[in-house]
Amino acid sequence: MSELTRVGFVGLGDIGKPMALRLVEVQEERGLEVVVFDLAPRPVEELVAAGAKAVGSVAGLASCDVVSVQVNTDAQVRSVVADLLAALGDGDAPAIAIHSTVAPSTPAELAGDAAARGSSLVDAPVSGGAAGAAAGTLAIMVGGSDDAFERVRPVMAAMATKVVHAGPIGAGTRFKLARNLMHYTAFAAATEAQRLAEAAGLDIVALGDVVRHTDAITGGPGAIMHRDSTEPLEPGSFWYQAFDHLRQLSGKDLTQGIALAEELGIEVPLARLALEHLAPGLGYRD
Repeated sequence: MSELTRVGFVGLGDIGKPMALRLVEVQEERGLEVVVFDLAPRPVEELVAAGAKAVGSVAGLASCDVVSVQVNTDAQVRSVVADLLAALGDGDAPAIAIHSTVAPSTPAELAGDAAARGSSLVDAPVSGGAAGAAAGTLAIMVGGSDDAFERVRPVMAAMATKVVHAGPIGAGTRFKLARNLMHYTAFAAATEAQRLAEAAGLDIVALGDVVRHTDAITGGPGAIMHRDSTEPLEPGSFWYQAFDHLRQLSGKDLTQGIALAEELGIEVPLARLALEHLAPGLGYRD
């Protein structure tokens, strides 16, 4: 291995390009050499202008120490990994990091293929969007063996302020799917709130401003995610007491919000589900 860590990057789209640009920005500081490939020429040209090197195919990344893959689909991930592994020569054994969100079974299958060629592979999906990628403040959730995690960790840390070893291969993907389940369900609830506010004659842009302001203070949905178990709460326990005000307040506010929706003729199915399921979800059984 050279003195510099040679990092290959495949997939320079909406998230991949700012991730790769971030690596280029810190490559001197972090001892990296960034090499990129994408089928689209323009983002490659942009990365080269910023200080990266380019290769003409995935095979050109076979001699890298770490290869990051941020393409769109499961099929594209499989194709990139197959091309990379097919190009490995004697002594080539890059650590491959799959940043794309793939099917839960895909990481283990690809890790097996990589191991058969003397390489290692982790699933390392990201959270934080294009803004987080550009700022280097992503969260990266890594699934893989301890050794594989340690191989990719310095490169992941150059792109993220939170790098979590989620567990064995596949754990990063499952972590991301759980995180996004909450993300998109919350978006659906936001659209429900917008319809209610609009029907009530309110400024829904101002509502969005208030939501972003207060979520930045309270932590949004993550504010309740401190327990290490989803088991039922024991009466008198710390969390039973801590969540009790939330349980009572949510019941009151959801009931009143649903009543307003009925008055205005607005369907709010998620609010009804929340009224039914929030307290049990917190762990209350009484």
